[in-house]
Amino acid sequence: MDGLVAQIGIALIVVGPMVVSVFLGGFLLQRRKAIARARRKSPIGFDLLRPPGHGLGEQIEQLQEDLWEQLFRLMFVPTAVVALYFGQIALLGDKNVGLGVALIYGALTVANAAYCLRQLLKIATELDKLKAGYDAELAVGQELNQLMHQGALVFHDFPAEQFNIDHVVVARQGVFAVETKGYTKLAEGDGRKNATVVFDGKKLVFPNYSTTKPLEQSARQAKWLTEWLSSATGTRVRAAPVLALPGWFVDPGGEGTVIVLSGRMLKTLLEKNAHQSLTDQTIQQIAHQLGQRCRDVTPLYSR
Repeated sequence: MDGLVAQIGIALIVVGPMVVSVFLGGFLLQRRKAIARARRKSPIGFDLLRPPGHGLGEQIEQLQEDLWEQLFRLMFVPTAVVALYFGQIALLGDKNVGLGVALIYGALTVANAAYCLRQLLKIATELDKLKAGYDAELAVGQELNQLMHQGALVFHDFPAEQFNIDHVVVARQGVFAVETKGYTKLAEGDGRKNATVVFDGKKLVFPNYSTTKPLEQSARQAKWLTEWLSSATGTRVRAAPVLALPGWFVDPGGEGTVIVLSGRMLKTLLEKNAHQSLTDQTIQQIAHQLGQRCRDVTPLYSR
């Protein structure tokens, strides 16, 4: 019993200051923020529209926090275990802290390291995927914003039902639901060949694989947007599905229900793909409904 009490005491001595420091730091930061906000308030008193890649940006931020958490755990646990072990020796003596205790502590340290390293690799892989997607959405968003010079309205990261539509373009020529894919390319070999995707009207053929999933996703999202906008505005609205592949050369080997374009081809979206003539009143109604759902970003100073 005395040994158990001693171990608990050592644990509190080692871990206590770290825990207190973390909570004290968090308290001081929150207190500083409360004092600052009491004196000054944000000049932006309303929610902002979502920028390109907003949802992916939030996921990246969360994963980066998870990454730091695992790194902290990877460093903290071994330090605490070593301090606890030698603390026991100092209080109880070598004879009372045998090899069995050392093996238990060693096993705990190894298990923690294995878990943390596995999580770090998993997080790093997911971050790579999200970063590629974020870059693609940002690039496509910047290209689509140029359509405003042609009188179009552009909304980004539109929140639907349990999914987001990367971009929505509204113009006299119709409504377009734009899905973006940030597929990475092979680093070696023929640069042009490795960067070309063939669209035969039914599937996408990349240099080393083919898929129909992005086309199916684009069609589903456009169908949902068509039904939602028609119901919200009281006017029959058709959203055309568009798949944007920034950084790729698109070889149009056939025509399908989904419009497939490279990033640079997006500037011709309105010129070649008009599918519905919308009046100014209908455009205003559509923009109002889209804006209500997209304007949900709290300014950073107000968070």
